[in-house]
Amino acid sequence: MNWDDLRLFLAVARTGSISGGARQLGVQHSTVSRRLRSLEEKLGARLIDRKKSGYDLTMAGEKIKQSAIRIEREMLSVDEVLLGKDAELVGPLRVTTINNMASSILMPMFAEFSNAHPQVDLHILVSNMDASLSQREADVAIRLTNSPTDTLIGKRMVTAASTIYGSRKYLDKIKQQKKEPHWIGVTCCTFHKSWTKQYCDHQSHNFYSDDTLLTLSAIREGLGVSYLPCFLGDADPLLARYCDPDDQHDLGLWILLHPDLKRTARIVAFRDHMLQSVQEKRHLFEGR
Repeated sequence: MNWDDLRLFLAVARTGSISGGARQLGVQHSTVSRRLRSLEEKLGARLIDRKKSGYDLTMAGEKIKQSAIRIEREMLSVDEVLLGKDAELVGPLRVTTINNMASSILMPMFAEFSNAHPQVDLHILVSNMDASLSQREADVAIRLTNSPTDTLIGKRMVTAASTIYGSRKYLDKIKQQKKEPHWIGVTCCTFHKSWTKQYCDHQSHNFYSDDTLLTLSAIREGLGVSYLPCFLGDADPLLARYCDPDDQHDLGLWILLHPDLKRTARIVAFRDHMLQSVQEKRHLFEGR
């Protein structure tokens, strides 16, 4: 059996849809659909039940999934042994991080590394969801968390502070009117969602945002106030702090990698570069 076909099926099984599997593998939806049908024909069995709400695995699909997972572990162990012996600053390097950091404060750091090591193919993957380093969806993860998973190794680079921001015009307006601020509803991550609920549980929202950069734009337009990381809010001249940062909202910025890759040259070089670069911008992350 072709491992590529099994890998494709496994991506669909894990994401619950053909489009999700296609995104994970970086291929066309039609390619996944066609090859999945071909795999079912070769096996003489349906692997998925197609429904309006998505896809469910059949009994045969569940069995194939478990077999594919075992094969994947063996394939990854071979891959990791080879990568672990790689002493050259050459080859792909996939880094997963959060969009608002990648497109702002971290981008100059990424660019500097890429310019210094042109033979390393740097891929930046942005998502608030944790890409699986164990399944090699990424090689390095840069995450805001106070409880990183214990299956990975890493280092807390810096503390990232957050506080409440509004546009300068909006804050001046509510101050003159002696009114309480209106809050923007946020669903971008569990941190901002819980902080907002804690601070303004009594207030309803008529505008919601599921992305921090979208929230930033909404604040600029005077739609209300919301939590933002200080490295983002302080950098915008149209915004001002509604209050000082509270250390209960501090998060650690971690760089994480799989233990089997800790000696891979390009990963070590990237880790060391990020540790130094983040320290140089420490005051921005800490909101000082």
